[in-house]
Amino acid sequence: MKKIIKIVLPIIMIIILSFALYYLLLPAATIHSVSTAIFILFILVIVLIASVTAEMIRKSSRTEKVINNVKVSVGKSVGGSSISVSSISALAFLIVIIILIGGLISSARIFNAKAYQSLLTVNEGDFLKDVQSISYDMIPALDKDSSAKLGERKMGEMSDLVSQFEVTDMYTQINYKGRPVRVTPLRYGGFFKWLNNKEVGIAAYIMVDMVSQEVTCVRLNEGIKYSPSEFFSRDLKRYIRFKYPDMIFDEPEFEIDENGDPFWIISHVNTSIGLYGGKDIAGAVILNAVTGETAYYKLDEIPTWVDRVYNSERIINQYNDYGSLTHGFWNSIFGQRDVKNTTEGYNYIALNDDVYMYTGVTSVGKDESNIGFILVNQRTKETKFYNISGAEEYSGMASAEGLVQQFGYKATFPLLLNIDNQPTYFMALKDEAGLVKQYAMVNINQYQIGAIGDTIAECEKAYISAISKNGIAGNRNNETEVVKGTIAEIRTTVIEGNSYYFIVLSNSDRVFVISSEKDRSVVMLNPKDNVEITYNPSDSSIIDVIEISKE
Repeated sequence: MKKIIKIVLPIIMIIILSFALYYLLLPAATIHSVSTAIFILFILVIVLIASVTAEMIRKSSRTEKVINNVKVSVGKSVGGSSISVSSISALAFLIVIIILIGGLISSARIFNAKAYQSLLTVNEGDFLKDVQSISYDMIPALDKDSSAKLGERKMGEMSDLVSQFEVTDMYTQINYKGRPVRVTPLRYGGFFKWLNNKEVGIAAYIMVDMVSQEVTCVRLNEGIKYSPSEFFSRDLKRYIRFKYPDMIFDEPEFEIDENGDPFWIISHVNTSIGLYGGKDIAGAVILNAVTGETAYYKLDEIPTWVDRVYNSERIINQYNDYGSLTHGFWNSIFGQRDVKNTTEGYNYIALNDDVYMYTGVTSVGKDESNIGFILVNQRTKETKFYNISGAEEYSGMASAEGLVQQFGYKATFPLLLNIDNQPTYFMALKDEAGLVKQYAMVNINQYQIGAIGDTIAECEKAYISAISKNGIAGNRNNETEVVKGTIAEIRTTVIEGNSYYFIVLSNSDRVFVISSEKDRSVVMLNPKDNVEITYNPSDSSIIDVIEISKE
């Protein structure tokens, strides 16, 4: 019986330890994961150490006695199951090592340059057609850091939440009901605060409108019960792993649907080159953060309200392979003919109710200019290259900072905009405390041309004036049109301290917008008033008004 216990007990302990490690590390049950191979190696090392240790203990338990002047060993003989287990463990370890090394070699770019270069399909784009000109009252002025500051300030106002919860730093940029917003969930303030609140869950999430800068703490009827700040079975990654044990996943993205309900988007990663290479998205799991209900969607079936399926780093890696491996692996290192890479940094813009990542593209020479830039749909991976040469992003930032060098303000990473049919970098200028003091616009083609303003409206006005004076606003539409009609609806909102009026006429489905700063008489308008509106024609559904008069 003791012999059986000595054999079975170590096995049980190793099984328990292996499960505990699996519970913590959550490797995917697939041969295509490097982390899974490393996990198996770690377990085999533990088994090998345990078996060798057991053998050493047996050796030390042997004693010698002198019988008739002859030394005789007393104790159990060396051998048995421990040698067998250690041998098997060593053999298994060697096999896994061979598989791991073989998989890494079979996935290497040196042998698969063409396959890696083909992971991303890039089409030529028309900037003026694809990126519509945007007005100052629709520019998303907040970057992630500024959104986080506003979110923390809003959280401080929530006296019933601030003692139990904290704001996470996710701030996912999405489109919500046609507007660019950043959303981030709350998290428990610690283990004991989780114990106090786990039955009701996380009570709210933060939403920041990037245009109006309005911050909302969205309270939920039922709390979020599945998130990274949960413990045990409701921990987000653990919950997903146990439901889909053989899938490789990207980091979860927090989003809300058009009803404002919170979800987690977890992209499913597949490999297509060798054993471990050519990672790309095959689909996504959408998890209801409140109920825990999950649904798996193939790539072409993902709902259109989802904005973040492809993470930016994966897209950038694929484009760098596309740009550097055109003429093979060795050319990317030595000859470097036609080699191009993305610039450092990236940002997002909202187009056609989707979120697009953009980044500059530069030649391998690493000079301070771009040969163009790419826009990538983060839901579909549709990628377009725009052959617009000009300043790379950090040169644009330096140009903007040069306009306010006496104050020492620092520019945020640029946002790519179409201002007056000119590709333009837009940046906020912050002081040392991280507070936005001014705004800047810099022309991409001629980055020595730029303008600043205390408000976005002032900045845009000064910028349009600057590019006009330099004779590069050739695409500007100077034609105006006039529409007459009866006001069916008029609404107002405050942006950067200025009141903006959104007007819908009974005979038009477009929205006309004008600020009281531009025309003070607009404050006297009411529904059913007959008006005449002068504006620049545009394909946009929201039209900037040049002049409005009451008939």
